[in-house]
Amino acid sequence: MSKLTLPEEAGRRRTFAIIAHPDAGKTTLTEHILLAGGAIRAAGAVRARGENRRTQSDWMKIEKERGISVSASVMTFEHTTVDGVAKMFNLLDTPGHEDFSEDTYRTLTAADCAIMVLDAAKGIEPQTLKLFEVCRLRDIPIITFINKLDREAQDPMALLDEIASRLQLDPAPIWWPAESGNRLRGMVEMGTGKFQPYTKKPAGAAEDPGHPAALPLAEAAQYFEAGEHEALMEAQELVEAGYPAFNRQSFLEGHMTPVLWGSALRHFGIDELLAAIGEWAPPPKVMPARKEAPPETRNAPAPVEIEIEPGQTEVTGFVFKVQANMDPNHRDRIAMFRMASGSFKRGMKLKVQNTGKQLSVNAPIMFFASDRELAEDAYAGDVIGIPNHGVLRVGDSLSESGLVRFAGLPNFAPEILQRVRVKDPLKAKHLKKALEGLAEEGVTQLFRPELGSDFIVGAVGQLQFEVMADRLGEEYNLDVVFEPSPYAEARWVAGDKADLEDFAGKYRPQMAVDIDQAPVFLAKSSWETGYVSERFPKIAFTKTKERG
Repeated sequence: MSKLTLPEEAGRRRTFAIIAHPDAGKTTLTEHILLAGGAIRAAGAVRARGENRRTQSDWMKIEKERGISVSASVMTFEHTTVDGVAKMFNLLDTPGHEDFSEDTYRTLTAADCAIMVLDAAKGIEPQTLKLFEVCRLRDIPIITFINKLDREAQDPMALLDEIASRLQLDPAPIWWPAESGNRLRGMVEMGTGKFQPYTKKPAGAAEDPGHPAALPLAEAAQYFEAGEHEALMEAQELVEAGYPAFNRQSFLEGHMTPVLWGSALRHFGIDELLAAIGEWAPPPKVMPARKEAPPETRNAPAPVEIEIEPGQTEVTGFVFKVQANMDPNHRDRIAMFRMASGSFKRGMKLKVQNTGKQLSVNAPIMFFASDRELAEDAYAGDVIGIPNHGVLRVGDSLSESGLVRFAGLPNFAPEILQRVRVKDPLKAKHLKKALEGLAEEGVTQLFRPELGSDFIVGAVGQLQFEVMADRLGEEYNLDVVFEPSPYAEARWVAGDKADLEDFAGKYRPQMAVDIDQAPVFLAKSSWETGYVSERFPKIAFTKTKERG
């Protein structure tokens, strides 16, 4: 039993997501943050050999084979920061690949802070920009970590100028690197002049030698070659004069980003990053919500806009992700539940707002990628797994009263639509169940045309279909083929009942329903979407739909 009050327990939580363009070193950084936090003993390189040296956060078969992240994973660990306070860190690792941007978007709804990882040689890349826009939409403060200093990098000032010009953020360098690649000597802390030396890994060495202890820059001449020591001292003066000092309030408001440097692979700069997250990342914030009775309630009062404080006593929160078959032996289905307030205890009963169903949460799970343990208690900011069989969906709001509704999470209209068919016709029933399971997770979207027995699967990118085929084979033992469909776009349609029926009657062959039985129009081209929306001005054709 915790001796701390609810606001104190919530105040020591730090829930943050890691965002980056593919191959910026995000998963390696995740591993080394866990290592620095004392959560794992050895970080497994993404492309390491041997079964034992796999990354902790990439646990799906396809992730291990390709060395990429295709699913958001959650990891929780406790770590005592510099101020002597034991803080609980909830790390959300997101897929960097743009084909999985919807999964990343949903994960960011559960984060209070984001770590933006940039490759020191490449700077800001297209996917970084997209993810940054999502953070800006959600007012999520950003800490920048410039990775891969152990390789040749761009000029540090050019990188900061790019952050300032392309992201409209004021970069505040916390540390400054002394060269990069083979000439990397270490980095100096702005304001204090503390120097952290860097040690190269000898060729052929199995173990990292570790880096020497930090010391004042004035006493660090032995780590430099001729002229380098003076050059770094000059650079430090120049940077301190030319860039703004870090201001936490400006950072929390989304105007400033503290910039840290390092090499995740060589575990350089990681302790400094973890200290920055512990010190500056915000604790769980106040969340807007609505007090609203379940849809079937008779004589229900009108919904009221409310704010949920993390220190409130009622347990509230929302499901931002559903993951099936994390343990293939048990066909499990786990909803990842981000707590917004209250003190959760194992065995508690929670109600789903949009269905009114009550759940007894007897086996809640704390995550460590695919490893897990029972959660006896949890507080605002924590992410727990709730095992269930189809009761919970992405976007569901849960609370003790069943009256709290958070904003739903968006579904985006897919960019590629394909037919899916199972090679063995006797398994058609299994295919329906498997596709519905993956659609509930949000891996892909499923549309069932009103005429015909085909399933139309929608995705943002081609890689999603490959992941889907891999999972259908691996988890459901179904050999499937994807075929081109005659449709190019899907739009959700809404309007008065009579108008909808009139429209659906005229376009019956192109009408379908999604997994929530919402009507969808399947257009053969973007021109057709425009033409039909002009012909039927009373019908709304939308690219997004709120789930939950």
